[in-house]
Amino acid sequence: MSGRDPEEAARAATPLELLYDLTFAVAFGTAADQFAHYLAADQVRTAIIGFTFAAFAISWAWVNYSWFASAYDTDDWVCRVLTMVQMIGVVVLALGLQQMFESIDLRGSLHNGVMIGGYVVMRVGMILLWARAARDDHSRRRIAKTYIWTISVSQTGWVLLFLAQLPVTTTLAVAALLLLVELAGPWIAERKNGRSGTPWHPHHIAERYGLLVIITLGEGIIGTVAALNAVVHGPEGWSVDAALVAVAGIGLTFGMWWMYFAIPFGELLHADRRRAFSFGYGHLLIFGAIAATGGGLLTAADYLNHHALIGPVITVLSVAAPVAIFVLALFAIWTALIRERDPFHLALLAVTGAILLLSVLLASAGVTMAVCLVVVACAPIVTVIGFEAVGHRHLDDAIERSRAIDEQRDE
Repeated sequence: MSGRDPEEAARAATPLELLYDLTFAVAFGTAADQFAHYLAADQVRTAIIGFTFAAFAISWAWVNYSWFASAYDTDDWVCRVLTMVQMIGVVVLALGLQQMFESIDLRGSLHNGVMIGGYVVMRVGMILLWARAARDDHSRRRIAKTYIWTISVSQTGWVLLFLAQLPVTTTLAVAALLLLVELAGPWIAERKNGRSGTPWHPHHIAERYGLLVIITLGEGIIGTVAALNAVVHGPEGWSVDAALVAVAGIGLTFGMWWMYFAIPFGELLHADRRRAFSFGYGHLLIFGAIAATGGGLLTAADYLNHHALIGPVITVLSVAAPVAIFVLALFAIWTALIRERDPFHLALLAVTGAILLLSVLLASAGVTMAVCLVVVACAPIVTVIGFEAVGHRHLDDAIERSRAIDEQRDE
């Protein structure tokens, strides 16, 4: 395990990585279900806090393994077994999400013991993998040992926080500090060896992130089916509203997919590996927003089934707000990678924001939920049309300018 070639041709995700990702589909699905359940029950505080905590825990576990595998994947039996161990940890983490949400709702102490148990299992696997890298990759031994120490320290902190059994508010405040430790770990480690860092593959890591985006978008499909099922099995059966719900859910999911894959992340990371942190950390918001959009569509299904205690405005916001976060995060990552601001992007953001606001105003005016969801689905279309008409030229020009700047810096 001495490190793979970061310039390796035709590098692609392995079947093992794809299998590993399936456990995260379950974890995101569980988080989205809990998010929708508490939103529909008008427990907005519990829904937002619980989902934010869950989305970070799920995404961060995936990020830790995926960057390591991009740099050191040997696909031997030891690597496969330790990957399976981490998959077990993800499943345990997912099983603890319901208990965590319930404890936030009750406002006692945060019951995240099962989640932490899942993380302990995952972290043991990661530490053993980094120990192999420290043994075999002599030039990056300091980096591997730094990862071992930062992972160990942060995990110890989570265990001690659980044992302390503090009130939810205090626990969340301490958890915020531990989250900073988690985020700082890779930043500290990757700078132990100057600019080289670990030998992750830019196109491979971009593909891995794209695959998780697609998996997470599956929550939108599930939410659409649930909402459509609520309409079809209602008093009117198949109707115009049913067709509109189908168009809205699939159109929204497809539009978000189109937006994301319009950006050549692999090419940008290949041009400058120092962009990795903006790319990697920014996607924590992307993954969470996509999963929350699926949860919002599930909330809309509860509303259409007359099982929700919230009104139409909050229901529409449960979809529109995550979409807004997704759009803002995607444009922010793009701006950070290119390192320049494009007035055209500001115009796209303004129109997108206006459409999302319109959906909420229509809900407050009594317009049917199906129509409001169709309006939300139009938000990503703004960027898609803008990119296909004009934006692709802006993109090409920006990439060329970025390349020129990077070449001058290297010289």
